[in-house]
Amino acid sequence: MEYDRLIDAETWAFIRRTGEFYPEDAAERSVADQRRVYDRMCRAFDQGHPEGVTAEDLSADGVPVRVYSAGQPTRTVVFFHGGGFVVGGLDSHDDICAELCTGTGYRVVSVDYRLAPEHPHPAAFEDSWKATEWAAEIFGEPIVLVGDSAGGNLAAAVAHHARGRIDRIIGQVLIYPGLGSDADTESFRIHANAPMLTRDECLFYRDIRSGGEVPQNDPTFAPLSDEDVSKLPPTVVFSAECDPLCDDGRLYVERLTEAGVRAHWVREEGLVHGYLRARTSVARAADSFERIELAIEALGQGLWPYD
Repeated sequence: MEYDRLIDAETWAFIRRTGEFYPEDAAERSVADQRRVYDRMCRAFDQGHPEGVTAEDLSADGVPVRVYSAGQPTRTVVFFHGGGFVVGGLDSHDDICAELCTGTGYRVVSVDYRLAPEHPHPAAFEDSWKATEWAAEIFGEPIVLVGDSAGGNLAAAVAHHARGRIDRIIGQVLIYPGLGSDADTESFRIHANAPMLTRDECLFYRDIRSGGEVPQNDPTFAPLSDEDVSKLPPTVVFSAECDPLCDDGRLYVERLTEAGVRAHWVREEGLVHGYLRARTSVARAADSFERIELAIEALGQGLWPYD
């Protein structure tokens, strides 16, 4: 793959800076070491909170959450962080959640779900579901589910499971999600050795999350395996072009559209997995982050600007 042609200079600079903190062999290290270098990287890219945002750490029936607000929000975003189900937490995406709060005007509830391998599937899903139920009951507002990477998987899994159980979920926005394709899609083949995330790393995180035996036909593990995708909320998926997971977003939106669900796929050209951290240094990422905020805001208002 000709990444020198696809990826611009700003994005290459972001990739190199990421590599200074989170090396290419990170997935081969111990879990403790992976978490150490990931947390160090997150601190290096942290932008702090915009003025006017308040954040409070609470317990959602035993699941740690951080609640961001600014002004008088009338909608709630439940946010699930990325990190391959192995790394990340409330601090790793703290600045991103704070910016989503001010950018949309909505309350943001960031979920600190349990991580593998100490807590294999379905622990992360169970925590995500419990936190969403809590947010629906406590705030009583329409909910937009949002997540990046592994968090996109969890957001979709919650959306599928919520049908007939929670009626407040009115949209989902998934950011470069892994949704459980068979790892033999075109993007998995073409971008098997992409910068920032490789096919082998995707399979590593899938296996470590599963505890050794990958579940079959389990939408709480792989939303793409759900035989019935009808009656899901309006959905917008953002995928990075140079990412083995790119086609997961395309396939998911195609299935939802065929089932009569409003769904829209955005393939962000020249971008790589994890580009949310590049939103202040890479013009393409900044533009995408603006589109993400607009999608969340629109779905929260019951609007569909993609026809």
